[in-house]
Amino acid sequence: MLNRWLWLSALVIVLDQLSKAWVSSHFVYGESLYVLGVFNLVLAHNTGAAFSFLNDAGGMQRWLFSGIAVIASVWIVTLLRKHSAETLFALALSLILGGALGNLIDRVAYGYVIDFLAFHWEEHYFPAFNIADSAITCGAIALILDSFRSQRKDS
Repeated sequence: MLNRWLWLSALVIVLDQLSKAWVSSHFVYGESLYVLGVFNLVLAHNTGAAFSFLNDAGGMQRWLFSGIAVIASVWIVTLLRKHSAETLFALALSLILGGALGNLIDRVAYGYVIDFLAFHWEEHYFPAFNIADSAITCGAIALILDSFRSQRKDS
């Protein structure tokens, strides 16, 4: 069953990298394309973490976040081996693993993560993100849902 979850992680990585490659080949840095009233495609580079945390840290964040991603990925694979039969938990871990590795590829290859999905309301913009970030977020939500289910089972 572990292979099924690793294939899902691999799919997330492939979709993430293909989408980043497409945006990078069709946009110049900072270019934005209006899609909907609340959504633009934009080519952005994030050297920090979520919400550009530590974006201006002078370069050390590339290796810090890369190291964290490697350690987290090893830990997630270990958890997947032990819990591959727990569908929601394994789904969550697979999404997080795929997202972490998708962004790790960018950090190692470019020194930044390619972001391109930009939502906004009038002049208020949410930080740009990508498919890897979306997978991590969905995985985190699934982990929270799984924890509620686990609490009910324990009661």
